[in-house]
Amino acid sequence: IMIKITLPDGSIREFEGVVSPLEVAKSISEGLARNTISALVDGKQVEVTTPITQDATVTLLTWNDDLGKKAFWHSSAHLLAQAILEFYPHAKLTIGPAIESGFYYDVDFGEDSLSEKDFEKIEKKMLENARKDSTFKLYPVTKADALKEYADNPYKTELIENLQDGEITFCTHDNFTDLCRGGHIPSTGIVKAVKILNAAGAYWRGNEKNPQLTRVYGISFPKQKDLTEYLERLEEAKRRDHRKLGKELGIFAFSEKVGAGLPLWLPNGTKLRRKLEEFLSKAQKKAGYEFVMSPHIGAKELYVTSGHWDKYGADSFQPIKTPNEGEEFLLKPMNCPHHCEIYKTSQWSYRDLPKRYAEFGTVYRYEQSGELHGLTRVRGFTQDDAHLFCTPDQLMDEFKKPLIWYYMFSVL
Repeated sequence: IMIKITLPDGSIREFEGVVSPLEVAKSISEGLARNTISALVDGKQVEVTTPITQDATVTLLTWNDDLGKKAFWHSSAHLLAQAILEFYPHAKLTIGPAIESGFYYDVDFGEDSLSEKDFEKIEKKMLENARKDSTFKLYPVTKADALKEYADNPYKTELIENLQDGEITFCTHDNFTDLCRGGHIPSTGIVKAVKILNAAGAYWRGNEKNPQLTRVYGISFPKQKDLTEYLERLEEAKRRDHRKLGKELGIFAFSEKVGAGLPLWLPNGTKLRRKLEEFLSKAQKKAGYEFVMSPHIGAKELYVTSGHWDKYGADSFQPIKTPNEGEEFLLKPMNCPHHCEIYKTSQWSYRDLPKRYAEFGTVYRYEQSGELHGLTRVRGFTQDDAHLFCTPDQLMDEFKKPLIWYYMFSVL
């Protein structure tokens, strides 16, 4: 039987019998085969040794591809988990995905703990194991066998219980096996440089009601030079970190007594904000916006009517009760309902439209403590917000106008 493989450029290669992505790469060039570390088969990421049994579209992935890096970093997470178990044999593993830059593994260390002084020995062990050049082998496992394997690990057990027979796979390299969906590089030997970057708390499945785990972050590369350059960029980013600069330049601060995620704008920061607001106000006025102001709280019923309470209420700041029984207010999570109420204060003719309202409106949203990060993730912030009320035939013109704003900021 002949199998037709369609490549990204539209070309088709034919193979007699079952073929793997690696064999497809070899049919093009030995150099490409050496550099191919993962593949997409009909849109699904697979190992380079995965059998292709029917006509398919194939994309070969190298380190230079984002999905190639994903396979590389996910495989490195296996190396991390292996090293952790060698030093902490009673630790319970959970999940270890690739992320935008690197990977992490969430671990329940039980009575043990991991600190920065432990990073170096884990890195050395990872590289020691990587040099064995062990092949990553993905294979199917029955649900019963998977549950038996992880009988003492409640986290893996929970994951397995949500899977069906026929969709459970394990991945083994060297002496380490993990529950895994796949998407690995051919072998550990490709990993030449690793760095443990950080360890932080993380709730199982992101739910603060679940046990807190230790999330160990790392990154890896096929060349030591790549790691060195990455760490240099990381140091430069630290020097430019807005949290560091905000403190040094007297722009903003946080106070435990005021509350986590609630920034205090210092004199220099307030001057900066005022300048920015002046610049934006002039542009908004020129664009035909009218300025409005709304209070920092609103009656709960306002957000029930808008739908915000039903959608976000359970995870938001809870209602503020007053001495009057049954009267409840909410910290304003967004300005939209308030601007709608402003619009409703008068009757408008179509000749009066569009109405354009703008406000530097401060809003409050509850972020979990582990998600707070400088000024980028806070619980109280001010939006340069606007709402437009127009007729259907005015909609396209109004929609195009904000695009000018994006262009303006891109050239500042």
